[in-house]
Amino acid sequence: MSAAAAAGAEAPAGPRGADALDNPVLSSLLGAHAPLSLRRGRAVRYDPAVGPLAGLPADADDADWADLAAISGGREVVLFAVPAHVPAAAELTWDLPGVQLVDVHVEAGDDPEALRLGPADAAEMLELAERTRPGPFGPRTPETGTYLGVRRAGRLVAMAGQRLHPDGFAEVSAVCTDPSVRGQGLASRLVAAVVADARRAGRTAFLHASADNTGAIRLYEHLGFELRREVRFQRFRLRPHAPHPTG
Repeated sequence: MSAAAAAGAEAPAGPRGADALDNPVLSSLLGAHAPLSLRRGRAVRYDPAVGPLAGLPADADDADWADLAAISGGREVVLFAVPAHVPAAAELTWDLPGVQLVDVHVEAGDDPEALRLGPADAAEMLELAERTRPGPFGPRTPETGTYLGVRRAGRLVAMAGQRLHPDGFAEVSAVCTDPSVRGQGLASRLVAAVVADARRAGRTAFLHASADNTGAIRLYEHLGFELRREVRFQRFRLRPHAPHPTG
């Protein structure tokens, strides 16, 4: 928990409604995922064991970036919505064009082979993610929401789940399939099941993909997702700022 939260400071409200998708990490961390966050002032990030994602408001200033550096402790952070102002102390180390797609007419439904994954499956989930590289996935990532998987001969070979939970939405994430079972439609089935779970919770499913992953984008569009906007995933190394008054 951040020093501000521990002192009882009221958390700022995150983006709400459709605007939540413009800054989904910030909305998620100031809302449903506050228990998984580290916060100082207006800067917020996930616990490093969850992943490197962080959020800043659109009008972030040097003080906000300094707060983010303080709670990141020298670790790099990834932003899905970068403020207009980026100080010299924030070194851009990675810049990836991407897209954000939203469920418009996905034919969602539960899958008889899909199993709900839990704490007992965490080690296998991490191993599958490390083997297939669906994106950032840490030891505590399974705590972000519902994760479903498929086992073959007792071995976890495919999974998909919910990561970000901005206001009114649930992000489909960690969609991965072991090479030994690719081509069997497991990813499509798991995505449909995750979307069904999100709808039951009253949330609209959405997802992100790198812009050059055209095969995945075609699959998601075929399933019923539609492009909402182009995004950039940017990773920063934050050098310490000079201390500033906290009021």
